[in-house]
Amino acid sequence: MRAYELIQRKRDGGELSEAEIRWLIGGFVREEIPDAQMAAWLMAVYFRGLNAAETASLTLAMVDSGRTLDLRRVRGRTVDKHSTGGVGDKTSLVVVPLVASAGVRVAKLSGRGLGHTGGTLDKLESIPGFRIQLSPDELIDQVNRVGCAIVSQSQDLVPADKRLYALRDITATVGSVPLIASSVMSKKIAAGSEAIVLDVKAGSGAFMKTPEAARTLAAAMVEIGRAAGRRTVAVITAMGEPLGRAVGNALEVDEALRTLRGDGPPDLQDLCLALGAHMVVLAGLAADHAAARALLADRLRRGDAGRTFREMVAAQGGDPGVVDHPGRLPWAPIQRPAAAEVEGVVLAVDAEALGSAAMILGAGRARAEDRIDPAAGLVIERKIGEAVRRGEPLAMIHGAAPAAVEEAIRRVRAAYTIGAGMPVRPPLIYGVVS
Repeated sequence: MRAYELIQRKRDGGELSEAEIRWLIGGFVREEIPDAQMAAWLMAVYFRGLNAAETASLTLAMVDSGRTLDLRRVRGRTVDKHSTGGVGDKTSLVVVPLVASAGVRVAKLSGRGLGHTGGTLDKLESIPGFRIQLSPDELIDQVNRVGCAIVSQSQDLVPADKRLYALRDITATVGSVPLIASSVMSKKIAAGSEAIVLDVKAGSGAFMKTPEAARTLAAAMVEIGRAAGRRTVAVITAMGEPLGRAVGNALEVDEALRTLRGDGPPDLQDLCLALGAHMVVLAGLAADHAAARALLADRLRRGDAGRTFREMVAAQGGDPGVVDHPGRLPWAPIQRPAAAEVEGVVLAVDAEALGSAAMILGAGRARAEDRIDPAAGLVIERKIGEAVRRGEPLAMIHGAAPAAVEEAIRRVRAAYTIGAGMPVRPPLIYGVVS
């Protein structure tokens, strides 16, 4: 085979076989195929696309480029959960211990935040002492004892994805649906769970800006899961404004803890129950979505989910006292309101702009090597459809640097559209692909 011929065929709209795709990915990982040729192939894919068979072949070739996690020693059915990213999206902090308290086994490999979207690992590391790295044996032992674990993925898991994503990032090919789908699903399949629930975000704070685009991505990922023998469900959810009210690592942990006590924002709690119910059904622990949701609501009421979170934190070296005493979390020295300059009703919010404001404060990274301030962020005081008077807070800003706080205030004000009337709120869930 020659890389030149595969690039040329894809450029002209042709189809590649599984053997050809495996040869291409293997050669790239072994550095036998230069970046220039792989960049050309990625650009051809960006414009010509991949069909379902090619996308599945690419995904499985990426999975086989490194180690995979063997979860067969876990007692019980394992179900994974993944979000495509958003602002204030702390669902994993709630859903994972919630479903584990009902008997689902979750060995979740998570990532860090980049840009305006947050990362689960950064949030958990705001808990003093929390350890995100476990060996495979430690991970399996903890899942058997506690029911769940949230850890970082090892460097040798899907190395092809790391190399491909770095190249996509500098060649303007990140936005290709088959490349996004294969990137996400290669890591989920390599993580070893028997079933997968995907939370595919749509809106101003998400990568996919419309429900239609999110549905296209969701369908591609579900098809990959089917081809790989993994039962997969994708839930298309709204990200037109931050989920819940907290944006920032320790602030989101605090909000997740309140949700686990049954006192969280309604949108966050509802979404966690919906996603968790799909996980319970896939685990075979409830006959249908309604029964699964009722089971999880009962676990919240009884405090089982909060106790499981405490056990997970303790097992991973963190301070379990934060569950009852959130004052042990980091708190910012400066807390100032971003006050409304006009009176009216919140008609729209630019969620990405709010995420960028939190990033300016130190809650996120512009580059992978940037350091996180775990206490930084903002708490939303007004959401879409809520009234506000001039001088009342749109959000409370939490930061350490006065200049950054001032810039965040400016960005928060600019992110709000305030006027007369009552907006039509989008549904929390646009649909389900299974």
